[in-house]
Amino acid sequence: MKSVDFLKALGGVVAVVVACNTYAQSSDATATTGATTAAPSAKTVKKANRKLGYKVRGALAKAQGIDVSNISVRARGGDVTLTGSVPDQSQIDKAGEVAKGVDGVTSVSNKLTVVLPNGGGN
Repeated sequence: MKSVDFLKALGGVVAVVVACNTYAQSSDATATTGATTAAPSAKTVKKANRKLGYKVRGALAKAQGIDVSNISVRARGGDVTLTGSVPDQSQIDKAGEVAKGVDGVTSVSNKLTVVLPNGGGN
């Protein structure tokens, strides 16, 4: 009977050790992946979007042949929207290409329109 009691006690100890080891592994996994999967705060997201918008606006300003005076840039999570007007179609195309080339931009929605200077005067 003593060997049966010993085996029961040993089985209980083994069960506790296995349970503790399993808990420690799952806690470690949560701790390491929790930081990467946690949603960033709204303030952090706004800051990142603003920074990306500034980068795109700066790239457009540096590009030759684009009049940026009437172009607005909005960034949201890597998606950039260009709105406003430019004097000709070639600037719309070039602005889209420049925006796509900025690091961090995942897509570009180009909503620029052509507006002739001085109302198109015929």
